[in-house]
Amino acid sequence: MPRPGRARPVPGALRRLGAPRPAQVHADGQGRPRLVDGEPIEAVVETWLLEDRWWTDAPLRRRMWEVVTVGGRVIVLHRDLVTGRWWRVR
Repeated sequence: MPRPGRARPVPGALRRLGAPRPAQVHADGQGRPRLVDGEPIEAVVETWLLEDRWWTDAPLRRRMWEVVTVGGRVIVLHRDLVTGRWWRVR
């Protein structure tokens, strides 16, 4: 029985796991994230540039960030370098 307020799964339907969700990120002058969804970031574990599909009409350019919040949560974020929007991956 599904929980109240949740849609019933459609039998046989595919669902994307780990789809990015929009995030509210405040970054410093160098683009380093300082707050994510109102939670302060204590440390940046790693950052890397992801470029893919450069040969298509829809290239992918993202600056990825793995951060640890003050509360101890590990979050992976990315900033879309084409649109400037921030996304939360996990």
